[in-house]
Formats: sequence, C-alpha cells, structure tokens
Amino acid sequence: MRKLESIDKIYHIHKKNNIKKWFIIFFVFGVVVLFLPWTQNIKVTGKVSTLYQDQRPQQLNSPIPGKIIKWHVKNGDFVKRGDTILQLAEIKDAYMDPNLIERTQQQVTAKHGVRSYYQAKIATTDSQIAALRSVRDLKLEQLAVKVDQLESRLDGEKAELQAIEAELSLSEDQYNRQKKMYEEGLVSLTQFQQRTLAYRNAVAKRAFAENKIMQTKQDILNAAIEQQATRQDYAEKLSKMEGDRFQSLGQIENNNGEIAKLENQMANYQVRQGLYFVLASQDGQVIQLNKSGIGEILKENESIGTVVPSDVAYAVEISIKPVDLPLFKVGQRVMCIFDGFPAIVFSGWPNSSYGTFAGRVIAVESNISPSGAFRALVVPDSESKPWPPQIKIGTGTQGIAILNDVPIWYELWRNINGFPPDYYMSESEKQALKK
Repeated sequence: MRKLESIDKIYHIHKKNNIKKWFIIFFVFGVVVLFLPWTQNIKVTGKVSTLYQDQRPQQLNSPIPGKIIKWHVKNGDFVKRGDTILQLAEIKDAYMDPNLIERTQQQVTAKHGVRSYYQAKIATTDSQIAALRSVRDLKLEQLAVKVDQLESRLDGEKAELQAIEAELSLSEDQYNRQKKMYEEGLVSLTQFQQRTLAYRNAVAKRAFAENKIMQTKQDILNAAIEQQATRQDYAEKLSKMEGDRFQSLGQIENNNGEIAKLENQMANYQVRQGLYFVLASQDGQVIQLNKSGIGEILKENESIGTVVPSDVAYAVEISIKPVDLPLFKVGQRVMCIFDGFPAIVFSGWPNSSYGTFAGRVIAVESNISPSGAFRALVVPDSESKPWPPQIKIGTGTQGIAILNDVPIWYELWRNINGFPPDYYMSESEKQALKK
C-alpha cells in the first residue's frame, strides 16, 4: 500500500509542514507593523470658496427702475469689468424729458444771474450808504460850525451886556445926582430931562442886549436840536438802506441754496443717465440671467443675473465638529480631496496618498454656525503642489486634518477605548505658553 500513489497524496503524516514558519513570519511582521508610525487625522467636509468678498459671485442688480431696450450679452458669456450687460430706458415721467439736464442748467444759469443782480444791488446800496454818511457828516460839521459861531457871538454879546451894565450903573448914578440937584433947584428941568433920557436909553440898551443874549441862546439851542434831528433823520435813512442791503444779502443766500439744490439735481440727473447702462462689476462669466426679452420692466435693485469672477484666490470652507475644535489651530496642515478628481487616500500615511492637495488653516471662526459646527478657512500650501485650476467655487471637498504621529498600536488602542486624538503643541508653542 505504501507504493500506491494515492496513499502518498492522501496521508501527510510523514510530510514536512511550513505552517509554523509562516505563522512566525506573519507574527513578526504584525509586531513590526504595530510599531510603524501612523498619522492621526480628523476627517472633515467642506466646499470651495474664496478669501475675498470681491472674488465671490456677484449679483447684477438694476440700480434704477427702467425698461430693457437692448441686451449686450447672453448666458455663459465672459465679460470684462465695465462691459455693458444691458441698456435701460426711463419709465418715470419726472426724468423722461430728453433735455432735462440742459433745462436744469438753464435754471442754474438764471439763478446765477439773479444772484449777480442782487450783488450789484448790494454794491449800489453800499455806495448810497457811504454817500449818505458823507452828507450827514458834512451837515453835522456845518451845524457844529454854526454852534461855535453862535457861542462866539454869545460871548461877545455878554461882554457887550457887561459894558452896557457898567454904562447903566454910571448913568443911574448921574440920574440920581441930577434928580437931587433938580429937586434942590441947582439944575434946570431941561438938564434933568436930558439926564433922565440918557438913563432910560441905558436901561433900554441893557434890555436890548439881554434880549440879544436870549435870542443867541435860543439859536444855540435850535442848532443843537437841529443837530440831533439831523442825526436821527440820517440814522433812519441809513437804517432803511442797511435793511435793504441785508434783505439783498438774504436773497443772495437763498439764491445760493436754490443754486446748490439745482446743481445737486443736475448732478443726480447726469449720474442717473449713466445708470441706463448696467455694467459688469468685475471680470468673469455671466450666468443665471433671469430676464427673457426686450421691453421687460425692471424694479429698482431687482436682480438681473450673476457674474462669476474669472480670477479667484481659492480657499476651502470646512466644517468642524465642536468636539474636534480644540485640535484645530492656525497653520495646521489639511489634505483636501476635491469632487471630480480621483484620489487614492491612505489617511494614516498622507505622504503616500495620491490625488490629494495640501492646504493650511488660516482662520478658525469663534462662533458656531446654525448647523452646529464651527467653520475654518483653508488656503493652498505654498510648499506643496498647487491646487487644480479646474476647481470652481462651490465644489465639494473632503478634508483630512493632519495631527500627531503615533505608533499603529497606540492608534488601535485609542480607537478601541474610544479616546480622542492627541492634542499636541509644537515646541515653540510650548515655550510661548510658558512665557
């Protein structure tokens, strides 16, 4: 039976077995694998966005209400900043006059002319006021001279009165002696009558001199009253002219306000005419045009379409669970996988993955979103290969946040026990924290 071939193939009792050797080899290999390095990581999701607001898709809005009269683009066209998208026509009756700006300019010119007339009137009033003050001063000087003359005449009349009084005193003394002598019969009646006449003439001269003094004083008083009346009269005239002058100044200021208002209206009309052409706000592609033809009415600020920028500094917005938030920090490395781009990923060995693109966290928001996650921004890593130019804003993204390097056995033990990844800091961060 030992010579039968079937017996040799069925019974292996005396055959040499390699199972033990292979078991030892696999066991040693497994032990070695357990000590290989493994990169801890966190898987996140997000979408492609941009850092700058002016590089996001911009809505095209109608700045004024109007009627579409011409389209210059269609869906999918690429435009440059300032290119005309469409042309509008006015629908408000307040702006339909084709010569609106010219007519407003005529109103402004007319207001300027009115202001010039009032300025000329003010100049004339100033000349009249100056002339009136000059006449007033001249007349007051004349009255002052007259008063001086009257005062000088009064001084002379007073001196004359003193002389007459001295003469009267002498004449009175002579009259009294003559009267006594006449009573004693020493002089004739004729002589006494002559002396009496001389005495009465002296009395009359004194009365006449006193009357002259009183008249001169009255003239001085009248001259002073005339001076005051002259001042009052010319003050009234000057007040009236100055009132007219201030009224003209008020008209000029009112006119200036009307001119400013009209110029503001004219500037608004000019700007509004420039708004009849809706222009592209940036370089990009026109999409989602939602008005279909000529003659449609647009409301103020109504959306017309969207312009997607051509030149964009891409970034990725990733969502972070609150439990993973302490493991994220600025400068952290994130491997990005974009939808539509094939990738072979070894999460524990990111350097061996294919189709992933490296990025760095530049900001982590401190406020949680309504979806219950925190948001972080990731930009391309300048030290790695650039991101593919074919990606667009809104493209879905999966991210792998790179954490600490640990042995595989430690990672298995951590996952079996449900522990979170290690929170670690670099040496420079540790030194800064200690300081």
